[in-house]
Amino acid sequence: MSNESTFHREVRDFWYPKYNKNGYPHVQQGVILNPERNQEFSPFILMAEDWYKRGVFSDHPHRGFQTVTYVVDGRLEHIDNAGGYSLLNAGDVQYMNAGWAARHAEEAYDDDLIHTLQLWLNLPKCLKRTETSYQNIYVEDAPVMNFEGGSIRVYSGDIAGVKGPMNSLVPITMAEITLREGTEYTHILPENHNSFLYMLAGEMEFGESKTKITKTGAAILSFNEEGSESNQSELKIKAKTRSKVLIYSGVPIREEIAFGGPFVMNTAEEIREAFRDLQRGVFGPPAVKE
Repeated sequence: MSNESTFHREVRDFWYPKYNKNGYPHVQQGVILNPERNQEFSPFILMAEDWYKRGVFSDHPHRGFQTVTYVVDGRLEHIDNAGGYSLLNAGDVQYMNAGWAARHAEEAYDDDLIHTLQLWLNLPKCLKRTETSYQNIYVEDAPVMNFEGGSIRVYSGDIAGVKGPMNSLVPITMAEITLREGTEYTHILPENHNSFLYMLAGEMEFGESKTKITKTGAAILSFNEEGSESNQSELKIKAKTRSKVLIYSGVPIREEIAFGGPFVMNTAEEIREAFRDLQRGVFGPPAVKE
């Protein structure tokens, strides 16, 4: 039974993204987390949902943030200019710390139509010049906790008695929850984590308010920003149909953000510096398949 002092989460806001049908090769795109609301979503900056063929996300640079890419369907070919290569399938996740100078390509493999969700996760100023790194979390390596009527797969953080394998510089939780119709489940998160969710399938009710959200719906949840990492909070969930949801959480980073194409820094001058460094070759050679 829950302690009376436990923070109970509710849906603060929810929405359904609009999708742009771009044609070939970037077939369709939607913005799940709008970067204009980045302070509200912190430490998360944006999330994009994309369907695309080969040639959309070829060689490009990044600086100052991290990405968490979840493969919904298809095969994602990743190439970086340090010689890294990997192929990810549905349910796999790639974590990248762009740090000071990432340069990579994220392509649909062969003739696949790839479907991905890419989350941009901010870095605090003290970590924006860290070394670039990549980590693949294959679906079979993300631990699963089964319970009556469903399961939870943990990609990052300590959840439901298991620890996810993601080694994020800014600690976050990331879980995929699958429920049968009628199943009730209570998701546990640190009370001081800002959190959002995205519905992959079905329809669920969230919180004591029983806010209904269906497939492609996204929501941001209430949290206790002045609370403690060690104190738990609860989110009540009930599946109205067979359903699947992704839930992410992290501690807000209360710093100014400056955007410039593929770069996320703290000031406009740092963005200009990033473009100068790109022109000077600081990011290294292009990321191409050998």
